Amino acid sequence: MSKIVILILIILISGLGFCFLFKEKETLPEFLEKPIINQTKEIKEIPEKETALPYKEGISIITIYDNYQVDSQLKTGWGFSCLIKIDDKNILFDTGADSPTLLFNMEKMEINPKEIDLIVLSHIHGDHIDGLEGILEKNGNVTVYIPASFPNSLREKIKSYGGKYINVSKSMEILEDVYSTGELGTWIKEQSLIINTNKGLVIITGCAHPGVVNIVEKAKEMFLYPVRNNTSNGAGKNIYLVLGGFHLSGANNSELKEIVEDFRKIGVQKVAPCHCSGDRCRELFKQEYQDDFIENGVGKIIEI
Repeated sequence: MSKIVILILIILISGLGFCFLFKEKETLPEFLEKPIINQTKEIKEIPEKETALPYKEGISIITIYDNYQVDSQLKTGWGFSCLIKIDDKNILFDTGADSPTLLFNMEKMEINPKEIDLIVLSHIHGDHIDGLEGILEKNGNVTVYIPASFPNSLREKIKSYGGKYINVSKSMEILEDVYSTGELGTWIKEQSLIINTNKGLVIITGCAHPGVVNIVEKAKEMFLYPVRNNTSNGAGKNIYLVLGGFHLSGANNSELKEIVEDFRKIGVQKVAPCHCSGDRCRELFKQEYQDDFIENGVGKIIEI
């Protein structure tokens, strides 16, 4: 066989090999093309506990500002705020749209603003942060967790009352077993709160602008593996409750039904939509969840 023929054969064989390689790259399984979730830097920021401490128990979530009403003695307003009582700490999540309504409801419910330890603000919209100044006037000795995208004017306001602020960009632990999802979304950046309880994850959303299903999936992603060394299946893997604004008041029936189905697929056990969720959203969730649907609104107290 001549050298020319041999050379041609080598070129043909090499070409077929390259084609095969490129073909294989195009047909790689999806799970090989994407990074494994628990290996990303952000997820590693949530450390695995080294001690066999119990999960948080005896948690109360009190809705103190909302446009839906549970207690007729309280005032309503377009916005959202709730108080999380956990161990000896009081966390205020969002502050509603105005201080007078917020403070009126707190007084009626015998909640002392001076006893608030931490404030977590979900996003920049006024119906979630405009009650902040009234709280700071009563209690400047607080730490406020704000999305890093917030304007500096709000940081200056917090400091002017003697408070401290912590910028939140990625997922982080706020207290033991209490986490922020970190900033999610693009146009409107928003953080949600996650509490790891003995019944599973409790997720609290402000307005769910990044998509309520995306927020729930983010929480699941953060707890892919047990956070307790002595747990085989990990309570953090299931979603016990999703509470707050779902931002679905403008969604049509088919969109709402798809979201309800997604909640079931993800394994959400209980729901408590309020604020911007919309009446039809609440109706469909109630039809699907029945006894596991919680009528949420101002004055509602949920014990975990």
